[in-house]
Amino acid sequence: MKWREYILQTILMCSVLLAACSTTQSKISSNSNDGGEASFPDPTRATMPEGIFVNIENLRNVAPGTTKAQLYNLLGIPHFSEGVIGVRKWNYIFDFRKSNGGHFSCQYQVEFDKHDRAKTFYWKPESCKSVLAASTIATNFAPVALPKEPIRLSTDALFDFDRSNLTEQGRDQLSRLLQQVQSASQIENILVAGYTDRIGSDSYNQTLSEKRADSVRNYLIDKGVSPGAVQVEGHGKGDPLVKCPNSNRKALIACLAPNRRVELSGVSQP
Repeated sequence: MKWREYILQTILMCSVLLAACSTTQSKISSNSNDGGEASFPDPTRATMPEGIFVNIENLRNVAPGTTKAQLYNLLGIPHFSEGVIGVRKWNYIFDFRKSNGGHFSCQYQVEFDKHDRAKTFYWKPESCKSVLAASTIATNFAPVALPKEPIRLSTDALFDFDRSNLTEQGRDQLSRLLQQVQSASQIENILVAGYTDRIGSDSYNQTLSEKRADSVRNYLIDKGVSPGAVQVEGHGKGDPLVKCPNSNRKALIACLAPNRRVELSGVSQP
C-alpha cells in the first residue's frame, strides 16, 4: 500500500513540475524575437518620446558585428532606460523627413549577441526600413561648414583599446567625415583634441591622448588637408563626459567609453 502511495505522489509531483516548465517556456517564447518578430517598448517611456532626426549615412553603416561603442558613436545613446550591464537590446525612436514635407517616426531596435556585438535589427512599423533606400527621404541637404560645437568621435570606433594607430574602421569613419566637409568648402583651422578615460597614470594618458590626436591629424593631412591648417592638443583624462563608480575592470571600461574621444572643431571657409 505504501509503495502505491509513493508512486502516486511521485506522479503528481512530476505533473506539477511539467506544468511549471510549460508555463515558463510559454512566457519566454512570447517575448522572444524568434521568427523575425520583436517586442518593442512603449514609446511614451522613452527619454525622448518625440524622437530625433538621425543621420541616414550613420544608420546605413550599422551592420552585424558593430560594437556598442561604435553604435553609440553612430546613433547616440539608446532612448530607453534598459540597464547598464548585460543589456542585449537597444531601442531608439527616429524621425525622418518626407521629400514632400512633414516627417514620420519609427522605432528601431538592435539586438546584441553574447559578445555585445550587433546581431539583428528590427523596425516598427516594418515599412520603416525602406528609409535606408532614401526613396522617401529628402536628400537635398545644403553643404555646411564645421559646426560651432566640436564633432566628437569615439576613440573606441577609431582605435583599438589602449592603442594609438587608426583601425581600418577608424579610417573609414574619418573618410566619411572629411568628405562631408570637403564637399562644401575649403577646410582651414581645424583643432584635433584627444581625450582618454581615467584608467592609468596621468602621464600615460596625456601621452596617449596626444598620440591619438596626432594619428587623426596625420590622416587628414594624407587626405589633402594642409598641414598648417590642423593643430593638435592632448588633454589626457581631463574634461570627462561621464563619471563611473569603481567596479570590475570590464564594466568600468565600458562605462567610461564616452570619455575616450577625439574632438574636431574649427571653421571652414566657403
